Amino acid sequence: MIKKPEKNDSRRVVITGLGVISSLGIGWQDFWKNLLAGKSGISKIESFDTSGYDRHYGGEVKNFDPSKFISKRKLPYMGRASQMAIAASKLALKDAALDLKSLSEEKIGICLGTTMGESQILEELNKDFIFNRMNKIDPSQITIYPANIISSNIAKEIGAGADNYVFSTACASGNYSIGYACDLIRFDANKRILCGGVDALSGIAFTGFCRLLSMAPEKCQPFDKNRKGMMLGEGAGILVLESLRNAKKRKANIYAEILGYGLSNDVESMTSPSPYGISKATERALRESKVDKLQVNYINMHGTGTLENDRAECLGLKKVFGNNLKKIPVSSIKSMLSHTLGASSALETIATSLMIKNGKVLPTINFEIKDPEIDIDCVPNRYREHKINIALNNSLAFGGNTACLVLKKY
Repeated sequence: MIKKPEKNDSRRVVITGLGVISSLGIGWQDFWKNLLAGKSGISKIESFDTSGYDRHYGGEVKNFDPSKFISKRKLPYMGRASQMAIAASKLALKDAALDLKSLSEEKIGICLGTTMGESQILEELNKDFIFNRMNKIDPSQITIYPANIISSNIAKEIGAGADNYVFSTACASGNYSIGYACDLIRFDANKRILCGGVDALSGIAFTGFCRLLSMAPEKCQPFDKNRKGMMLGEGAGILVLESLRNAKKRKANIYAEILGYGLSNDVESMTSPSPYGISKATERALRESKVDKLQVNYINMHGTGTLENDRAECLGLKKVFGNNLKKIPVSSIKSMLSHTLGASSALETIATSLMIKNGKVLPTINFEIKDPEIDIDCVPNRYREHKINIALNNSLAFGGNTACLVLKKY
């Protein structure tokens, strides 16, 4: 990891804009309102046929109209992930009160995380191959499949000409992109970065998680004794990051400050998280942020609702916080939102910054029976008033990729 310079207003990184496309709302306002109400964004999947599966529910975005954000002429030349990412980016820029026409395009960068990229394009090409329709394939479809095309489409649409990166570290991709965006700003305080994550609902991913027997039938119950697995979803979460100096200069609304991040790769298992990897990422994040573990008073856990993930995450955090862990409010918004893969940790960072700003801890819904192996305060079923000064946002991923962000009230 790059060594950070000493912190001052030009090196401190703050969140000044939020953009959300999710099954719980378009725009952060509806997203936040529905999270506070403990609503579920889970519904029957309609975008593809699930009759051949034993699972039929997910966090599908039902009311997204891309033509409200992108010219209809351009829509055939980009996949759903690009459409959602562009929409969330425009919402974030509007929320940050940034007019790109008045800014130098070289100072607007993009860091994006995704797990599946434009997998829906690949699925359609696969169907054409299976059903001998190869002669009907539009060759241009091949060019809009690679994952890097998503950030490229954002840049073209908003006129960004600076840094442009895509991270694909599975379900930790969003946090990776946010962490790297912080590094870019700390070494060039004039930059503003659009960062976060996106994934569209994917038949490939749906099939994979069903085959892994990790999908719940109808609801996600993180930390509950009788939890039955995760729910797959889709969405985009984009944040505007900039130096505190720039934010203060233009009197921007500041949601929270990002103090630092920690990464680890435990390489123990392709699919099961390791408590060791979780503890290492958390310890590194706290050390880089110069935060004592006793200062942490909220944790947004990865909390997928699978037996192994929730158990391993709790064990990993106990290695760091010991018995004090049970005194720290934690929650998993995947109980409401579903698991949005590369978008998940970005949407959770947005939710965490709103919790910090508003002094409220979001609930873990569908919680019924306490698991004696998971001795935590998961804020069951209803939100709680709670002043948050220092928060962690954890993300775990296949391949042992783990990332932890440290956020602070400004």
